[in-house]
Amino acid sequence: MNQERQSLNYPCGPAPMPGTAVEVAPGVLWLRMSLPISLDHINLWAVRDGQGWAIFDTGMHTPDTLDAWQALLASDGPLGGLGITRVFATHMHPDHIGMAGWLTETLGCALWMTFGEYMNCRVLVADCGRAAPAQGVNFYRRAGWDAKAIENYRVRFGGYGRYISPLPQGYRRLRDGDSLRIGEHDWQVVVGEGHSPEHACFHCPALQLLISGDQVLPRISSNVSVFPTEPYADPLALWLASLEKLKRQIPDDVLVLPSHNEPFKPLHARLDQLHDSQHRAVERLQQALLDGPRRAVDLFSVLFKRTIDDGLLTMATGECLANLNYLLHRGVVRVTEDDEGVAWYCSA
Repeated sequence: MNQERQSLNYPCGPAPMPGTAVEVAPGVLWLRMSLPISLDHINLWAVRDGQGWAIFDTGMHTPDTLDAWQALLASDGPLGGLGITRVFATHMHPDHIGMAGWLTETLGCALWMTFGEYMNCRVLVADCGRAAPAQGVNFYRRAGWDAKAIENYRVRFGGYGRYISPLPQGYRRLRDGDSLRIGEHDWQVVVGEGHSPEHACFHCPALQLLISGDQVLPRISSNVSVFPTEPYADPLALWLASLEKLKRQIPDDVLVLPSHNEPFKPLHARLDQLHDSQHRAVERLQQALLDGPRRAVDLFSVLFKRTIDDGLLTMATGECLANLNYLLHRGVVRVTEDDEGVAWYCSA
């Protein structure tokens, strides 16, 4: 662990096993589900809400997650045999929204999330079974992907919906600044951008808690990517602005309940670490481009310490393009295309 991360405290002890729970504050339980990916877990949160529990995020729709939920909901389980009153989703990614449809249908409760996350989820689920669009193929070819990578993209296209149970046809909309009464306490909705379109965090001043989703994580940074649907977007600027917003609006002494790794504090130290680390990455990229034109795929070693294999290629490309678009929008670099439609970036 580097010196920066040593400044964070992790006061809640070991993580719970799937199907079990740890109380992190009065009436607030830490749950954990396994994930079939390299980031092998997600944290969920249960908040006592009258005669039941409000659930924040749900896990991927997999057999392991279903087994864990059935253990949690059993009459002798960690939730005490009480029902689920509401399901809140911080955002649309499958590890967060995957079981929402099953939970709401099985338990007869409502799904609460922001409009941008709900609608984007519906759109992406609809891609399941469709052929990869030409715009997507051209987008990744422009980034420098070879024929093998393009073919893998075609094969994997539409995979988003495979880990998501069918969403309910209706939902309750969350907006930035909403105040929600959950049990005996008020929670404020704080919306951020960059990692996903309209990511909801939840702040309870009385309990001094922040459910941060993927917007603030203690040991890794949020993936901030550009996708074929919006190739000239500047999500990195939105994410950095969201970090500043959280620092303005949320006190430093909250216990942060993130979606990955462990609950931690203080918040502001981590926000500063993320801000500074990202700006160092941008500076490295800018320096590398002084040496001459590069494609997006040529710049992975500048941004990432690990080797980028086939499983990480899409995420790494999206994140690299987010950094490049950030520099493009500020006039620091320029881009040209060769005869094959591949983009080459260089210092302006």
